[in-house]
Amino acid sequence: MSERNILIVREEDNRGDCRVGIVYELRVRAGQITGPVIGMTVVVYFAYHAVQGDRGLIALGKLRQDVEQLQSQVLDARAERMNMERKVYALRSDSLDPDLLEERARHMLGYGYADEAVVITHPQRIPQVVADVNPR
Repeated sequence: MSERNILIVREEDNRGDCRVGIVYELRVRAGQITGPVIGMTVVVYFAYHAVQGDRGLIALGKLRQDVEQLQSQVLDARAERMNMERKVYALRSDSLDPDLLEERARHMLGYGYADEAVVITHPQRIPQVVADVNPR
C-alpha cells in the first residue's frame, strides 16, 4: 500500500496515526513551494516600488522635468536681471543716456508730443498722471 500512483494512500507516521495520502502530499508540496513563493513576492514588491514608489523611476522622470523647467525659469530671470542692470547703469549720472531718460519720463508721466497718437494696449497699466495734449 505504499504506491504513489494511487491518490488515496494510507500512511502511518511515527505516532501511529493514519493519514490520507492526498492531504499528506499537499502538506509536503506546500512546504516545498512556500520558500519560492515568498521569495517571488518579495521580488515583485521591490520591483513595483522601484518603478512606482516615491523614489521610483516615474518620480525620477517627473523630477527631471521639474529641474529642466526651473532651470529655464532661472535663465529667464537672469536675462531679465541683466536687462534691468543695463537700464540702471544707463540711468546713472556718469553714463546718462538721454533717449532712455526721455523714454522713462514719457512712460511714467504720460507725456507725449502733440503729433503723436497714443495706443493703449493694457488698460490696467495706464499711468495715473496723463498729460493733456491739445493740438490747437
